Amino acid sequence: MDSQLKKGALELIVLASLAHEPAYGGALLDRLTATGLALSAGTLYPLLTRMKKTGHITSHWEESPSGPPRKVYSLTPAGRARAHHLASQWRALASIVDTHLKGL
Repeated sequence: MDSQLKKGALELIVLASLAHEPAYGGALLDRLTATGLALSAGTLYPLLTRMKKTGHITSHWEESPSGPPRKVYSLTPAGRARAHHLASQWRALASIVDTHLKGL
């Protein structure tokens, strides 16, 4: 997948995933890569930090059944609103792109 296209959609993908279920970073990375998204921790964690600074996600520490405590990320109300806004924009863009792809 083209990296610029993926970069534009990544915030929406992370917000949507966290809207379904909060997750610690490693589990979120596993969840996203299991869908076929080529993503590294070096891309995900800086994005999570930016999203936390903008108030779209929050985090808390949770004990792990094995190993050190884990930082669990979840959406804030602002993050849920951002996810809905981006999803609406994505659907509108996808509709326009689909219109232009007809016949290819």
